Amino acid sequence: MTAMKQRGIKRQMVVTVVSNKADKTVTVRVERLVKHKTYHKIMRRRNKFAAHDDRNDCQIGDKVLISESRPLSKSKRWRVIRIVEKAV
Repeated sequence: MTAMKQRGIKRQMVVTVVSNKADKTVTVRVERLVKHKTYHKIMRRRNKFAAHDDRNDCQIGDKVLISESRPLSKSKRWRVIRIVEKAV
């Protein structure tokens, strides 16, 4: 088999860094708006993920682009691709 198989498209999100205490790891928060099924009210939902940061460049408050990856540790399933906006 000479041709490489095409892999699925990986999810990407722009998120906010909330912690950078661990070595080569940042904790990021994803915020999204969802509509309640019964009451039709718009609610804010938040999730926290651990993302791999090779160079330890990210600071708290930065907006970063993360992408799905293979499992890197027990909790890390995301990688930091680039810093979109630095915190002030």
